[in-house]
Amino acid sequence: MTFAKTKLISCVILPLVLSGCTTDYAAKDAGFQNASLASAQAIGKQTVWIQNQKQAQATRDRVKALMARKTIDVETAVQVALLNNRSLQASYADLGDSADAWQTQLSVFPTFSVGLGGMGTPGLEAYRVLEGAIAANILALATYDRNIKLADNRFRQAQLKAAIATISLAAETRRAWINAVAAWENVAYLNQAKVAADAASELAKKIGEAGSLPKAEQAREHVFYAELTGDTAKARLAALLAKEELVRLMGLSGSDIDFQIPNRLPNLPKSLIRRDDIEAEAIGRRMDLQVSRLELQATAQSYKLEDVTRIVTDIELVGTWEKEREREDGRTVSDVSRTAALEFTIPIFDSGQARLRKGELAYMRAANQLAALAVNVRSEARSAYVAYRSNYDIARHYRNNVLPLRNAIEEQSMLTYNGMITSTFELISDTRDKITSTILAVNAKRDFWLAEANLAPVVYGGSTGLAAAETEVASAEEAPAGGH
Repeated sequence: MTFAKTKLISCVILPLVLSGCTTDYAAKDAGFQNASLASAQAIGKQTVWIQNQKQAQATRDRVKALMARKTIDVETAVQVALLNNRSLQASYADLGDSADAWQTQLSVFPTFSVGLGGMGTPGLEAYRVLEGAIAANILALATYDRNIKLADNRFRQAQLKAAIATISLAAETRRAWINAVAAWENVAYLNQAKVAADAASELAKKIGEAGSLPKAEQAREHVFYAELTGDTAKARLAALLAKEELVRLMGLSGSDIDFQIPNRLPNLPKSLIRRDDIEAEAIGRRMDLQVSRLELQATAQSYKLEDVTRIVTDIELVGTWEKEREREDGRTVSDVSRTAALEFTIPIFDSGQARLRKGELAYMRAANQLAALAVNVRSEARSAYVAYRSNYDIARHYRNNVLPLRNAIEEQSMLTYNGMITSTFELISDTRDKITSTILAVNAKRDFWLAEANLAPVVYGGSTGLAAAETEVASAEEAPAGGH
């Protein structure tokens, strides 16, 4: 037997159901390729979405090969983080959760049911009953296109958010590497200053024992060494913690954390890349801005959907077909019956006006949030570029002006000391001042590379770290200086 008598219902329902089933939202890697391509455009690095043991093993082998290098540079650190960070993998899982369009497509398929009853006893009068039923949600069919658009909108948002998470991790790892290297470079220079302070303290002690140096002067040299020892210990702690931050972002543990980073930051570039149109770039490329635009569209779509369904909240068409067969006087008698029912619920005490008002408010909220974000994006882009250029000028000033002058002072002090014109304390003091200027130069160079690392996320979206990149000149000056 067939369901030929249900042709009318099937002809109405099935075309609506099957139309638009073109996107494989249920694929295991749904949307990941788009997210990966978007993030690669910003950071130039590959990422993976690990979903099985084979992929996990291949990723581990690649990470192991990268970590086998003697010294981990910034590009290697970023690539390892993109492959090995579990929080990033967790964010990719949201892509699968957001593939709601596939479920939306499935939700409008009609429900079929078949039943067989009336099993009689042999030799006695018997009958057979075969029942078939089909049910479909008319409301789901009527709003199918809008539901699909809304679900697809959410899915595109999930792809953009996955790309933003990737860019953010890359930027955070790059900044962590810069901070760690700069911290260890500062430790090295503070150790040099400590050697000079130790020499001055010992010399002061000997001269004081000979009665040629007042106790106040002796105390000044001793306290400078004591304070510098504390500063060096604090700098070493900061360097250890900075490296641990890098380790966490790279997703490493166990013996994998025993890697080396360079002992000094890269030199400043010879020239800067001009980004005079960075505002326009940010407005056109910022993915969080695109997410906000999609949110506005989704809110508008939801509002229209709310407007359509405010009267009838649920409606379902049920069609049944039944064929009954029984034996009577030695012959078979069949009877076919058909029924159709329309079931719906009308909210007697809810005209839908409250929900319409809620939709309008949600739309205005999303519109204002988009406008505010656009203003912030333009400001962040300007700030990032100003920081990039200004920190370059500051770092170059220390490199080209301050440090050469300090070297010249130290050289002249050495000459006058050898000629017995200046004392040992003056020579040591000039050496300490050079160390101070050198540390300031290192911090200025660090700030430039941090500003450079912020350009990609400020243009494409992600963690910019602008607040963390602000230079505290006063604290930087106090770090190497004692009470002398």
